[in-house]
Amino acid sequence: MEPVKLKVSYAPFVRSKDSIESVMYNVALALFPATAMSVYYFGIPALLVTITAIASSVGFEWLTDKIRKKPDSCLDGSAVVTGLLLALNVPSSLPLWMVVVGSFVAIVVTKHLFGGLGFNIFNPALVARVFLLISFPVAMTSWAVPFAVDMQTAASPLGILKTDGMAALSNFSYMDALLGKTGGSLGETSVLALLFGAAWLFYKRYITISIPLSFIASTLAFTGIFYLIDPTTYASPLFHFLTGGLVLGAFFMATDMVTSPLSLRGQLLFGIGCGLLTAVIRLWGGYPEGVSFAILIMNSLVPLLDKWDLDEIKAKKQKSLTTA
Repeated sequence: MEPVKLKVSYAPFVRSKDSIESVMYNVALALFPATAMSVYYFGIPALLVTITAIASSVGFEWLTDKIRKKPDSCLDGSAVVTGLLLALNVPSSLPLWMVVVGSFVAIVVTKHLFGGLGFNIFNPALVARVFLLISFPVAMTSWAVPFAVDMQTAASPLGILKTDGMAALSNFSYMDALLGKTGGSLGETSVLALLFGAAWLFYKRYITISIPLSFIASTLAFTGIFYLIDPTTYASPLFHFLTGGLVLGAFFMATDMVTSPLSLRGQLLFGIGCGLLTAVIRLWGGYPEGVSFAILIMNSLVPLLDKWDLDEIKAKKQKSLTTA
């Protein structure tokens, strides 16, 4: 008899009967409420951005598989989710050719140059967003006004806070922010819709509460400290929760199976790091939003967090063998 061999696979590790395809399409389904709200508020431009991002991501996935002579994976759902997340991270006014460039960066550069699904260490959609933000800052910060018929643009709430201070937010509506009637990326349109989608992922047990809770709690705690110190300069924690990409990032991007830690301790540290970096960038950084940068920075530390846990497990096992 041949010895039994251990087959080592790569993330995402699905601890259920669901296939990767099932998981990915359920994530896409969870993002549907927020996508629908973005189309409701921003109209046809938002729909075109979404379709372009998904179609170009799937196309680049198919083309790269052909070039690499790999099995066709363009319909396994991962490219669809990447395209959808990319669309939710850009404004509805972004030129479509820039959306295609973003898809190329996400699929070809960030995903396949690292080896494909399961080997990338950074979230592809977030790398694409940061690339577009640095390369085309004007286009990436031109936020359409909800229900505008002539593509009228205005600053996002976080942008107003960064440039004009708290005094300029006297008419800010927390209800509008909850429902999504504010300027921003497509995925910043409705916190309520994102929470509905997140509830579906919890129901399907595709994500756990550890990363989102530690991410959001640390952001709110840190911003809350400075709000208590000087509420005339710093916005409230509720403002930071309802504006920007905090909810989208915490529930749908920081929880990415491939680029997040495996252990509970690693996930908590990962979430806390994301939250603290987000708060620091929002309060004192050059950009009004810090979610994307925070998650990508913490993505780079995931191998160390996983190695730390693995080394500890090995040490405990060695100790138990020694004492036995």
